[in-house]
Amino acid sequence: MTTSGTYAPRPGAAPLPRMIAAQAALETKMLLRNGEQLLLTVVIPTLLLVLFGSVDIVDTGKGEAVDFLAPGVLALAVMSTAFTGQAIATGFERRYGVLKRLAVSPLPRWGLMTAKTLSVLVTEVLQVVLLTVIAFAMGWSPHGNPFAVLLLLVLGTAAFSGLGLLMAGTLKAEATLAAANLVFLLLLVGGGVVVPLDKFPDAAQSVLGLLPIAALSDGLRDVLQHGAGMPWADLGILAVWAVLGLGAAARFFHWE
Repeated sequence: MTTSGTYAPRPGAAPLPRMIAAQAALETKMLLRNGEQLLLTVVIPTLLLVLFGSVDIVDTGKGEAVDFLAPGVLALAVMSTAFTGQAIATGFERRYGVLKRLAVSPLPRWGLMTAKTLSVLVTEVLQVVLLTVIAFAMGWSPHGNPFAVLLLLVLGTAAFSGLGLLMAGTLKAEATLAAANLVFLLLLVGGGVVVPLDKFPDAAQSVLGLLPIAALSDGLRDVLQHGAGMPWADLGILAVWAVLGLGAAARFFHWE
């Protein structure tokens, strides 16, 4: 004979917001515990800011070097977390079958992607706070509209997240690891992060200026260094990259 009653804990899936929050917390802890990812997302941007801001290695034009470097390093921090780090971590999760198993859990696939995005945003907040404190200690004096800065960072995160997920969902894990690190180095040099774009030939400037890292670093620099208003051109470039990247990732991402 079966008796009816109320069981505790009650069987069944947890509410969706709680599942997403729990997965986001787990993703954040895993990212912060990974030494390679920590090096990529925190140590490298910090070292670049301190080194290039303290030593006259690259001619950044008039004014203090840190005023030029800080916005570019903030853009680099977004790229390192949303693109490089996320692409590598997701690529190996896909290889080892983690995504396949999570895909059949009560957490929907879009919920998993949302949790990963929240993890990226939490990590970026920590990065921005750390780099801002260091830049202030070095004499940084930012200007401009905070809302414009926030909008640039959000669109930059969306653009790089889409590209990172697209790479992780279409290439093998080893290829993703190599390609993500190579792209990181190339965009570090040619994206206007530490080397001004006007140092490149005119033909190259027009192409490099369309890259998401160049749009993000230039937009942040226009606002924070020069006190410009809303950088619509840079926001437009980031929006296009975000739509294309996220759309392609949604279309071509393979879970196995």
